[in-house]
Amino acid sequence: MTKQINIRPRAAVKVPASTANLGPGFDTLGMALNLFAWIEMKPSSETQIHLYGDEMNDIPCDKSNLIYKVAQTVFAEAGVAVPELEISMYSDIPLARGLGSSAAAIIGGMVCANALIGNPLSQDRIFTLATALEKHPDNVGASLFGGIVVTVWNGERAEHIRLEPHPALEVLAAIPEFHLETEKARHVLPQSVSMQDAVFNVSHSSLLVAALASGKLPLIRQAMKDKLHQPYRAALVPGMKAILENATEYGALGVALSGAGPTLLALVDGQGVHKVQLEQFLLDTLQREGITAATLRLKPNAEGAVVLPEPAQQSFMELVKGEMGV
Repeated sequence: MTKQINIRPRAAVKVPASTANLGPGFDTLGMALNLFAWIEMKPSSETQIHLYGDEMNDIPCDKSNLIYKVAQTVFAEAGVAVPELEISMYSDIPLARGLGSSAAAIIGGMVCANALIGNPLSQDRIFTLATALEKHPDNVGASLFGGIVVTVWNGERAEHIRLEPHPALEVLAAIPEFHLETEKARHVLPQSVSMQDAVFNVSHSSLLVAALASGKLPLIRQAMKDKLHQPYRAALVPGMKAILENATEYGALGVALSGAGPTLLALVDGQGVHKVQLEQFLLDTLQREGITAATLRLKPNAEGAVVLPEPAQQSFMELVKGEMGV
Protein backbone atom coordinates (compact mmCIF):
# COMPACT_ATOMS: atom_id res chain seq x y z
CA MET A 1 0.00 0.00 0.00
CA THR A 2 1.35 3.44 -0.92
CA LYS A 3 1.35 6.42 1.40
CA GLN A 4 -0.29 9.75 0.66
CA ILE A 5 2.24 12.47 1.41
CA ASN A 6 3.02 15.99 0.32
CA ILE A 7 5.53 15.79 -2.48
CA ARG A 8 7.76 18.78 -3.11
CA PRO A 9 7.40 20.44 -6.52
CA ARG A 10 11.14 20.18 -7.16
CA ALA A 11 14.34 18.82 -5.60
CA ALA A 12 17.94 19.18 -6.72
CA VAL A 13 21.24 17.72 -5.53
CA LYS A 14 24.95 18.15 -6.17
CA VAL A 15 26.95 14.92 -5.91
CA PRO A 16 30.72 14.40 -6.19
CA ALA A 17 32.79 11.99 -8.24
CA SER A 18 34.86 9.43 -6.39
CA THR A 19 37.91 7.24 -6.62
CA ALA A 20 37.88 3.71 -5.22
CA ASN A 21 40.43 1.25 -3.88
CA LEU A 22 43.32 3.74 -3.46
CA GLY A 23 45.59 0.82 -4.32
CA PRO A 24 45.25 -1.95 -1.74
CA GLY A 25 41.75 -1.19 -0.41
CA PHE A 26 39.95 -3.20 -3.08
CA ASP A 27 36.17 -2.62 -2.85
CA THR A 28 36.56 -1.04 0.60
CA LEU A 29 38.30 2.37 0.40
CA GLY A 30 36.89 5.39 -1.42
CA MET A 31 37.46 9.13 -1.62
CA ALA A 32 35.14 11.86 -2.90
CA LEU A 33 36.59 14.31 -5.44
CA ASN A 34 35.64 17.87 -6.34
CA LEU A 35 34.21 16.95 -9.72
CA PHE A 36 30.42 17.00 -9.76
CA ALA A 37 27.08 16.00 -11.20
CA TRP A 38 23.85 17.90 -10.60
CA ILE A 39 20.43 16.24 -10.68
CA GLU A 40 16.98 17.80 -10.50
CA MET A 41 13.73 15.90 -10.12
CA LYS A 42 10.08 16.96 -10.42
CA PRO A 43 6.81 15.03 -10.38
CA SER A 44 5.33 15.08 -13.87
CA SER A 45 2.39 13.90 -15.94
CA GLU A 46 4.82 11.89 -18.09
CA THR A 47 8.44 10.89 -17.68
CA GLN A 48 10.93 13.22 -19.34
CA ILE A 49 14.71 13.02 -18.97
CA HIS A 50 17.03 15.86 -19.97
CA LEU A 51 20.78 15.24 -20.09
CA TYR A 52 23.45 17.93 -20.35
CA GLY A 53 27.24 17.73 -20.56
CA ASP A 54 29.77 15.73 -22.55
CA GLU A 55 29.45 11.98 -23.24
CA MET A 56 25.72 11.85 -22.52
CA ASN A 57 24.62 10.73 -25.99
CA ASP A 58 24.39 7.01 -25.19
CA ILE A 59 22.47 7.35 -21.92
CA PRO A 60 18.79 6.34 -22.20
CA CYS A 61 16.14 9.03 -21.80
CA ASP A 62 13.24 6.75 -20.89
CA LYS A 63 12.29 4.70 -17.84
CA SER A 64 15.33 2.48 -18.34
CA ASN A 65 17.48 5.44 -17.23
CA LEU A 66 19.49 4.62 -14.10
CA ILE A 67 18.42 7.75 -12.22
CA TYR A 68 14.74 7.04 -12.87
CA LYS A 69 15.16 3.45 -11.69
CA VAL A 70 16.99 4.32 -8.47
CA ALA A 71 14.37 7.00 -7.72
CA GLN A 72 11.68 4.33 -7.98
CA THR A 73 13.71 2.14 -5.59
CA VAL A 74 13.57 4.94 -3.02
CA PHE A 75 9.85 5.52 -3.55
CA ALA A 76 9.13 1.80 -3.17
CA GLU A 77 11.21 1.62 0.01
CA ALA A 78 9.29 4.60 1.43
CA GLY A 79 5.91 3.26 0.32
CA VAL A 80 5.25 6.22 -1.98
CA ALA A 81 4.09 6.29 -5.61
CA VAL A 82 5.62 8.83 -7.99
CA PRO A 83 5.49 6.96 -11.30
CA GLU A 84 6.19 9.87 -13.65
CA LEU A 85 9.18 12.18 -13.24
CA GLU A 86 10.90 15.00 -15.04
CA ILE A 87 14.62 14.47 -14.44
CA SER A 88 17.46 16.78 -15.47
CA MET A 89 21.17 15.96 -15.10
CA TYR A 90 24.38 17.81 -15.85
CA SER A 91 27.68 16.06 -15.19
CA ASP A 92 31.36 16.92 -15.32
CA ILE A 93 32.30 13.34 -14.37
CA PRO A 94 33.81 11.36 -17.27
CA LEU A 95 31.93 8.13 -18.00
CA ALA A 96 33.55 4.69 -17.70
CA ARG A 97 36.89 6.15 -16.60
CA GLY A 98 37.06 4.92 -12.99
CA LEU A 99 35.81 8.14 -11.39
CA GLY A 100 32.54 6.85 -10.02
CA SER A 101 30.10 8.17 -12.63
CA SER A 102 27.58 5.37 -12.01
CA ALA A 103 27.91 5.71 -8.23
CA ALA A 104 27.30 9.46 -8.50
CA ALA A 105 24.17 8.79 -10.58
CA ILE A 106 22.91 6.22 -8.07
CA ILE A 107 23.56 8.39 -5.02
CA GLY A 108 22.36 11.57 -6.74
CA GLY A 109 19.17 9.88 -7.89
CA MET A 110 18.45 8.36 -4.50
CA VAL A 111 19.20 11.49 -2.46
CA CYS A 112 17.17 13.63 -4.86
CA ALA A 113 14.19 11.26 -4.80
CA ASN A 114 14.36 11.08 -1.02
CA ALA A 115 14.36 14.88 -0.78
CA LEU A 116 11.42 15.09 -3.17
CA ILE A 117 9.24 13.07 -0.76
CA GLY A 118 10.40 14.71 2.47
CA ASN A 119 13.51 12.63 3.35
CA PRO A 120 11.86 9.57 4.93
CA LEU A 121 14.98 7.43 4.42
CA SER A 122 18.14 7.87 6.51
CA GLN A 123 21.57 8.27 4.93
CA ASP A 124 22.51 4.82 6.21
CA ARG A 125 19.49 3.26 4.51
CA ILE A 126 20.32 5.03 1.25
CA PHE A 127 23.91 3.78 1.59
CA THR A 128 22.74 0.18 1.93
CA LEU A 129 20.26 0.46 -0.97
CA ALA A 130 22.94 2.04 -3.20
CA THR A 131 25.51 -0.60 -2.28
CA ALA A 132 23.06 -3.38 -3.11
CA LEU A 133 22.77 -1.92 -6.62
CA GLU A 134 26.46 -1.09 -7.13
CA LYS A 135 27.62 -4.36 -5.46
CA HIS A 136 30.47 -2.62 -3.62
CA PRO A 137 30.26 0.26 -1.12
CA ASP A 138 33.40 2.32 -1.76
CA ASN A 139 32.30 4.68 -4.56
CA VAL A 140 28.72 5.15 -3.36
CA GLY A 141 29.93 5.70 0.20
CA ALA A 142 32.37 8.40 -0.91
CA SER A 143 29.77 10.18 -3.05
CA LEU A 144 27.19 10.06 -0.27
CA PHE A 145 29.27 10.94 2.78
CA GLY A 146 32.22 12.82 1.26
CA GLY A 147 35.81 12.69 2.46
CA ILE A 148 37.57 9.34 2.66
CA VAL A 149 35.45 6.32 3.55
CA VAL A 150 36.39 2.91 4.91
CA THR A 151 33.51 0.61 4.07
CA VAL A 152 32.23 -2.95 4.42
CA TRP A 153 29.35 -4.81 2.76
CA ASN A 154 28.10 -8.16 4.04
CA GLY A 155 25.52 -8.64 1.32
CA GLU A 156 22.71 -7.21 3.43
CA ARG A 157 24.01 -4.10 5.17
CA ALA A 158 26.70 -1.53 4.37
CA GLU A 159 28.77 0.13 7.10
CA HIS A 160 31.31 2.93 6.91
CA ILE A 161 33.68 5.13 8.84
CA ARG A 162 34.45 8.53 7.34
CA LEU A 163 37.90 10.11 7.57
CA GLU A 164 38.52 13.82 7.13
CA PRO A 165 41.08 14.34 4.33
CA HIS A 166 44.35 16.01 5.33
CA PRO A 167 44.19 19.68 4.23
CA ALA A 168 47.38 19.32 2.18
CA LEU A 169 46.15 16.25 0.30
CA GLU A 170 45.50 16.82 -3.40
CA VAL A 171 44.92 14.58 -6.40
CA LEU A 172 46.37 14.55 -9.89
CA ALA A 173 44.37 12.37 -12.27
CA ALA A 174 45.55 11.21 -15.70
CA ILE A 175 42.42 10.30 -17.68
CA PRO A 176 42.96 8.29 -20.89
CA GLU A 177 40.56 9.08 -23.72
CA PHE A 178 39.29 5.49 -23.97
CA HIS A 179 36.52 3.92 -21.88
CA LEU A 180 37.04 0.87 -19.70
CA GLU A 181 33.89 -0.82 -18.46
CA THR A 182 34.00 -2.10 -14.88
CA GLU A 183 32.75 -5.53 -15.95
CA LYS A 184 35.72 -5.96 -18.29
CA ALA A 185 38.18 -4.83 -15.61
CA ARG A 186 36.69 -7.30 -13.12
CA HIS A 187 36.74 -10.14 -15.62
CA VAL A 188 40.56 -10.23 -15.65
CA LEU A 189 40.80 -10.76 -11.88
CA PRO A 190 41.59 -14.24 -10.53
CA GLN A 191 39.05 -16.18 -8.49
CA SER A 192 41.59 -16.83 -5.72
CA VAL A 193 44.91 -15.39 -4.56
CA SER A 194 47.77 -16.69 -2.44
CA MET A 195 47.85 -16.23 1.33
CA GLN A 196 51.00 -14.16 0.83
CA ASP A 197 49.25 -11.69 -1.47
CA ALA A 198 46.22 -11.52 0.81
CA VAL A 199 48.38 -10.67 3.82
CA PHE A 200 50.27 -8.12 1.70
CA ASN A 201 47.07 -6.26 0.91
CA VAL A 202 45.62 -6.47 4.41
CA SER A 203 48.81 -4.96 5.85
CA HIS A 204 49.12 -2.25 3.21
CA SER A 205 45.44 -1.31 3.35
CA SER A 206 45.66 -1.05 7.15
CA LEU A 207 48.75 1.11 6.91
CA LEU A 208 47.08 3.35 4.34
CA VAL A 209 44.02 3.92 6.53
CA ALA A 210 46.29 4.68 9.50
CA ALA A 211 48.38 7.09 7.42
CA LEU A 212 45.30 8.92 6.12
CA ALA A 213 43.69 9.05 9.58
CA SER A 214 46.84 10.29 11.33
CA GLY A 215 47.96 12.68 8.58
CA LYS A 216 51.31 10.92 8.19
CA LEU A 217 51.41 11.52 4.46
CA PRO A 218 54.95 10.17 3.81
CA LEU A 219 53.71 6.66 4.71
CA ILE A 220 51.34 6.73 1.73
CA ARG A 221 54.19 5.90 -0.65
CA GLN A 222 54.63 2.44 0.83
CA ALA A 223 50.99 1.93 1.85
CA MET A 224 49.39 2.30 -1.61
CA LYS A 225 51.03 -0.80 -3.06
CA ASP A 226 48.70 -3.60 -4.16
CA LYS A 227 48.80 -7.24 -5.27
CA LEU A 228 45.09 -8.10 -5.55
CA HIS A 229 43.90 -6.26 -8.65
CA GLN A 230 46.35 -3.80 -10.20
CA PRO A 231 48.88 -6.38 -11.48
CA TYR A 232 46.07 -8.16 -13.34
CA ARG A 233 44.56 -4.97 -14.77
CA ALA A 234 47.86 -3.46 -15.91
CA ALA A 235 47.55 -5.01 -19.38
CA LEU A 236 44.28 -3.10 -19.90
CA VAL A 237 46.02 0.27 -19.46
CA PRO A 238 49.35 0.36 -21.32
CA GLY A 239 51.86 2.43 -19.37
CA MET A 240 50.16 1.73 -16.05
CA LYS A 241 52.91 -0.58 -14.77
CA ALA A 242 55.60 2.06 -15.35
CA ILE A 243 53.48 4.74 -13.68
CA LEU A 244 52.80 2.59 -10.62
CA GLU A 245 56.50 1.80 -10.28
CA ASN A 246 57.95 5.26 -10.89
CA ALA A 247 55.45 8.05 -10.12
CA THR A 248 56.77 8.56 -6.58
CA GLU A 249 60.14 9.48 -8.08
CA TYR A 250 58.41 12.47 -9.69
CA GLY A 251 56.77 13.74 -6.52
CA ALA A 252 53.68 11.59 -5.99
CA LEU A 253 52.89 10.55 -2.43
CA GLY A 254 51.42 7.41 -3.94
CA VAL A 255 49.70 6.29 -7.12
CA ALA A 256 46.94 3.86 -8.04
CA LEU A 257 44.50 2.83 -10.70
CA SER A 258 41.32 4.76 -9.95
CA GLY A 259 38.58 2.22 -9.42
CA ALA A 260 38.46 -0.13 -12.39
CA GLY A 261 40.35 2.41 -14.52
CA PRO A 262 41.59 3.51 -16.93
CA THR A 263 42.21 6.72 -14.94
CA LEU A 264 45.47 6.72 -13.00
CA LEU A 265 45.41 8.76 -9.85
CA ALA A 266 48.33 10.23 -7.91
CA LEU A 267 47.97 11.57 -4.39
CA VAL A 268 50.16 14.64 -3.92
CA ASP A 269 51.12 17.05 -1.17
CA GLY A 270 49.58 20.39 -2.15
CA GLN A 271 52.57 22.15 -0.62
CA GLY A 272 55.00 20.20 -2.81
CA VAL A 273 56.90 21.64 -5.76
CA HIS A 274 56.88 18.71 -8.20
CA LYS A 275 53.36 18.83 -9.63
CA VAL A 276 54.41 19.96 -13.12
CA GLN A 277 57.08 17.26 -13.39
CA LEU A 278 54.65 14.61 -12.18
CA GLU A 279 51.98 15.71 -14.63
CA GLN A 280 54.45 15.57 -17.51
CA PHE A 281 55.67 12.13 -16.45
CA LEU A 282 52.11 10.76 -16.45
CA LEU A 283 51.30 12.20 -19.87
CA ASP A 284 54.63 11.22 -21.43
CA THR A 285 54.41 7.64 -20.14
CA LEU A 286 50.95 7.17 -21.60
CA GLN A 287 51.89 8.93 -24.82
CA ARG A 288 54.75 6.48 -25.39
CA GLU A 289 52.09 3.74 -25.43
CA GLY A 290 50.04 5.68 -27.96
CA ILE A 291 47.46 6.79 -25.38
CA THR A 292 46.15 10.33 -25.39
CA ALA A 293 45.17 11.50 -21.93
CA ALA A 294 44.01 14.61 -20.12
CA THR A 295 45.00 15.57 -16.60
CA LEU A 296 42.87 17.07 -13.86
CA ARG A 297 44.12 18.63 -10.65
CA LEU A 298 41.54 17.80 -8.03
CA LYS A 299 41.02 17.90 -4.29
CA PRO A 300 39.09 15.63 -1.95
CA ASN A 301 35.49 16.70 -1.53
CA ALA A 302 34.44 16.84 2.11
CA GLU A 303 30.68 17.37 1.73
CA GLY A 304 29.40 14.42 -0.26
CA ALA A 305 25.90 14.62 -1.75
CA VAL A 306 24.18 17.92 -0.93
CA VAL A 307 20.49 18.77 -1.35
CA LEU A 308 20.40 22.27 -2.80
CA PRO A 309 18.10 25.00 -1.51
CA GLU A 310 14.89 25.12 -3.49
CA PRO A 311 15.42 27.78 -6.18
CA ALA A 312 12.95 30.50 -7.05
CA GLN A 313 12.11 30.40 -10.76
CA GLN A 314 15.52 29.30 -12.05
CA SER A 315 15.79 26.76 -14.83
CA PHE A 316 17.90 23.70 -14.12
CA MET A 317 20.86 24.98 -16.13
CA GLU A 318 20.63 28.39 -14.48
CA LEU A 319 20.85 26.55 -11.16
CA VAL A 320 23.91 24.60 -12.35
CA LYS A 321 25.65 27.68 -13.74
CA GLY A 322 25.03 29.48 -10.47
CA GLU A 323 26.60 26.59 -8.59
CA MET A 324 29.59 26.64 -10.94
CA GLY A 325 29.96 30.41 -10.67
CA VAL A 326 29.49 30.86 -14.40
